[in-house]
Amino acid sequence: MTNAPFSPLLQHVAAIARDAGDAILVVYAEDFEVERKQDHSPVTAADLAAQRVITAGLAALDEVLPVISEEARAAPWSQRQQWQRYWLVDPLDGTREFIKRNGEFTVNIALIENHQPVLGVVLAPVTGELYVAARGEGAWLQRGVGAAWERISTRGLAEPATVAGSRSHGGSGTALLQQLIGDDYASMPLGSSLKFCLVARGDADVYLRRGATSEWDTAAAQSVLEEAGGAVLDLAGIPLHYNRGDSLLNPEFLAVGDVSIDWKARLQAADLDAS
Repeated sequence: MTNAPFSPLLQHVAAIARDAGDAILVVYAEDFEVERKQDHSPVTAADLAAQRVITAGLAALDEVLPVISEEARAAPWSQRQQWQRYWLVDPLDGTREFIKRNGEFTVNIALIENHQPVLGVVLAPVTGELYVAARGEGAWLQRGVGAAWERISTRGLAEPATVAGSRSHGGSGTALLQQLIGDDYASMPLGSSLKFCLVARGDADVYLRRGATSEWDTAAAQSVLEEAGGAVLDLAGIPLHYNRGDSLLNPEFLAVGDVSIDWKARLQAADLDAS
């Protein structure tokens, strides 16, 4: 990944994501079985293959850090509460989209430092789009292997706004969105962490998530969105933080592109029970 406009560490992690994407596509091209985890969410051989590639790649970096991943048992809170820096990984975000073969799934790798994402890589294996960011280095998009790197940024809130929404999960929060941005908006359904990336590259304005997500679902894309000029806020208007306690579930959140707007005030004025 020569001539990349960012640090060697980010280049290495981007290359790990590309390798994981290759492993996923091998399975994607075949007939594959779908199993169910204890929480009844689906898992395939592609999730596990990507997990192995990412784990090995991160272990080969100069600084070896702890890893939290969707496809590995998390260390107990008694250990994690001591961590200042660690990797937070979702080897295949959007397994439901993978099963549907619609291409809307991603590889997500984030570096967390003092509860905040400071580096993030999001790869869409089918399209080859690779989003990368690190604190102070901006957010970048490579549209395919070997393509030029493009710096991306969010846009001012459009009128009408475009809302990125979940392809496979309900709880879109229509009434709350209307309170936040008005009745007139366009919806753009999409799977996985690609919703954040739409906002980061200025093709959408907000993404509201009502309902459960895990920390590995959001961290990498939050890094990309923040470096592109946006923010990911809980419904109290506070930036999403990580490794907060025993649970690895996120609060409900709002991802936004235009941070010149006082979203905290809008959230406080809204009826958060609106659905």
